[in-house]
Amino acid sequence: MIFVKLNYKKINLNIKKIIMKKSILVLGAVLTLTAISCKKSESGNKSVIKADSSETLVTDTNGKVDSVTQSSSTIEVNGQKTEKTDFVYKATDGTLVKVVFKNDPKENTVAITSNKKTFTLPKTETKDGETIYKKDDMTARVKGDSLHLEQGNNIIELKRTKI
Repeated sequence: MIFVKLNYKKINLNIKKIIMKKSILVLGAVLTLTAISCKKSESGNKSVIKADSSETLVTDTNGKVDSVTQSSSTIEVNGQKTEKTDFVYKATDGTLVKVVFKNDPKENTVAITSNKKTFTLPKTETKDGETIYKKDDMTARVKGDSLHLEQGNNIIELKRTKI
């Protein structure tokens, strides 16, 4: 019988060297992929068209600037202007309601948001300084700083306010 003396320490060191080399290669590959995938582009998406938005002044019937306006913007797309004006109204019970008036070439609407529900009503007529918006059984009458909202037998009086 021939006994082969194995040097376990030497074999153990060789195995550790091989494992260490593989670990370093894998770690280097992961770091390289991470660096490449995290590269950010400063130019952004070229196909997005930026709309020019500018603040507008809302005037009341006597031409004075309305100081209660919360925000207003005018956007021009293909030569057609769309104007949005946001207000906050307060009901007699203290509830705050967001009201957005939208005027564009196709239609004029008012969007009334309360309790995470939004009702959009198209403009039906304007007479004697009062603008009426109506859809189904809901009617909104706007005159000055007041908004009179009717739905069925329910009538809600709202007054424009500052937050």
